[in-house]
Amino acid sequence: MEYVVASLILLAVLIVGAVGLVVPRLRRRELPPSEQTGAGTTTLERPPVVPPTEELPPLVERPAPVQEEVAEPAAPTIEAPEPTAGRLVRLRARLSRSQSVFGRGLLSVLSRDHLDEDAWEEIEDSLISADVGVEASQVLVERLRERVRVLGTRTVAEVRAQLAEELTAALEPELDRSLKTAPHDGRPAVVLVVGVNGAGKTTTCGKIARVLVADGRTVLLGAADTFRAAAAEQLATWGERVGAETVRGPEGGDPASVAFDAVKRGIDVGVDTVLIDTAGRLQNKIGLMDELGKVKRVVEKHGTVDETLLILDATTGQNGLEQARVFTEAVEVTGVVLTKLDGTAKGGIVIAVQRKLGIPVKLVGLGEGPDDLAPFEPAAFVEALLGSDA
Repeated sequence: MEYVVASLILLAVLIVGAVGLVVPRLRRRELPPSEQTGAGTTTLERPPVVPPTEELPPLVERPAPVQEEVAEPAAPTIEAPEPTAGRLVRLRARLSRSQSVFGRGLLSVLSRDHLDEDAWEEIEDSLISADVGVEASQVLVERLRERVRVLGTRTVAEVRAQLAEELTAALEPELDRSLKTAPHDGRPAVVLVVGVNGAGKTTTCGKIARVLVADGRTVLLGAADTFRAAAAEQLATWGERVGAETVRGPEGGDPASVAFDAVKRGIDVGVDTVLIDTAGRLQNKIGLMDELGKVKRVVEKHGTVDETLLILDATTGQNGLEQARVFTEAVEVTGVVLTKLDGTAKGGIVIAVQRKLGIPVKLVGLGEGPDDLAPFEPAAFVEALLGSDA
């Protein structure tokens, strides 16, 4: 009996010991390890971060950034304008519209077997309609009548020769048409370009620069038209094409100041010619004309202005005479540049300008191309007007 009791006690002790070992293990599995940081506060422990021994590849391969190469702006190509010698002859076909009045029309009447009063009136009307002017047309008709009466000529070739001589004489070939663009007294020649709004003045100014470069001059441009934002840009573009520097000022700035700075810069760099583009203005605006006079006076602090060229649109006809008169009073115009002669049948304006004002036409524009501006040669001009097949 005692043996059975002892065995039961021993079995109970073993069971209690086994339970004591198993329960703590189960509790450790259920609860994460923790440590006490304060009264009633438990902080979860985080496993230490072990740095990788090797650098793992990215999940997505990204291409290396490509650095774009910024191209430097290309230097503008310097153009070589064609020589001006004989340029008017090469452009004679551009005067085809004027030929119908000056050439073929007059020759067809003059070649008739009998020239009565009606025929001479027809000739005079043709000249007037070509903008030769009333007074100049009457003089031309009287001279032609006298030559026909004395010489008794009737063949087309003879009449053409007589008409060519009279028209050339009316253009006053003895006038000095050279451009004064050579440097002197240690400074460049100064050329002032003036004209009314819409005459194509800035474009023509750029073409004049090409004429000067073609004739061997070094040129600097002054953008004294500060009223139009595009004018300075346009002039600078013309200058870049022939390697000419352009002096500019702020938009709306004082044009006289820009002109003064341009001449000063021209003196400093030693160019042959400074070409100054002024703002277009209407001839009946007294204030604007006075301002133009101021531009010239300020420029003349460096020395005299050698040339003042007036840009006239040939399509304006007799209105161009009034423009020329007013501009001459303001700035003493020394020469006329007659543009758009290829687009009008009124080439006689050349005769009218010179006869009425005594101002020589020095350059004529015969197209929209950069080199369609030619030195004016009276004999070549008349030959172009009459046409080779007249």
